[in-house]
This record gives sequence, structure tokens and C-alpha cells, in this order.
Amino acid sequence: MKLAFLLFTYLIASIPFGYIVGRMLGRDIRKEGSGNIGATNVARTLGKKAGAVVLFLDMLKGFLPVYLAKAYGFDDKFVALVGLTAVVGHCYSVFMGFKGGKGVATGIGVLIALSPTVALIVILLWLGVFLTSGYVSLASVISAAVSWIVMLYVEQNFYYSLITLISSLIIVLKHSSNIDRLIKGTENRFLYK
Repeated sequence: MKLAFLLFTYLIASIPFGYIVGRMLGRDIRKEGSGNIGATNVARTLGKKAGAVVLFLDMLKGFLPVYLAKAYGFDDKFVALVGLTAVVGHCYSVFMGFKGGKGVATGIGVLIALSPTVALIVILLWLGVFLTSGYVSLASVISAAVSWIVMLYVEQNFYYSLITLISSLIIVLKHSSNIDRLIKGTENRFLYK
């Protein structure tokens, strides 16, 4: 049962909504902008409405499996593993040759299901950094880096904190090229161009 649930989670999280929305609009998002299938690149290249749709769907595929695992009554350890599986599925999609997005939207969906309070704090931090700097990547990296500390402080749940830490490491790793451009001063701003 648990193995089947994890497989279900991975497959759901692997659905490349950015790529699908792009194809529905007659475009291959992998060949435009940054080449990433996430909501930011979709918004930049296909418009904010398309970006908002992808953002919602990517969050949903993180939220739904964790919500269902909690509702079914699985223990915290397994619920945490489901959350990590969702992030891994999005970042390393079987449908995209084990490539994928950068995990931020799906990670937020997981956080909302694990702890709405933690999710709210992390979202507010993300917004603060984004509106101050104009950089989506900087907001994402900083928010990911501190999310596990917020989880540990608010929920005091070892398993939730551990998978939030591992997920944040994956997200930061997926942003390595962005971090390099931020250091060099060549990263594209979403605001204040």
C-alpha cells in the first residue's frame, strides 16, 4: 500500500504541467527563455495567465498527495516521505527524461499540506525578498534555505523538518546556475528590469 502510494505520488508530481501548457499554446517551453518548465519561465515566455495556471497545478501536485496521506492516517514519517517524493517527482520527472522544474511551487504545495503556518511564513519571506530584489531565483533560494528551520521551530516535528531540509537542498541545487548568475550580476530580474 505504502509503496503504491509513493509511486502514485511520484507519477503525479512528474506531470510536466509547464511543458503541457506550452504545448497547448503551440510552444515548446524547453526551447524558450531559460528552458525550464517551471511557472516563472512560462510566465516570462507565454504570459502571466499561463504562468499562474502552471503555478497552481505545480503547487497542487505537491499539496494533494501529502493531504491525502495525512487524511488516510499515515504516520508522520511516511507523510514526510510522500512530501519528499513529490518534490523529487517534479524536479526529476520520468516523463521528461528525469529532468524537470526547480521544485519551488511543488515544495510550497507540500508545505501547505504539512503546515499552513510554515507555508504562510515561507511565502511571506519569498514575497519580501522578491519585491525587494526583483529576483525570483534569489527569493526561492533564500526561502528554501530557511524553510526547514521555520518548520523545526513551528512544528517541532523531526520528520517534517528533515524532508523540508532535503527538499530545500534539492531546490538550491536546481538553482545552481541562477546562483552563479546572481554572483556574476547577470541574472534576469522578473521585476525592476
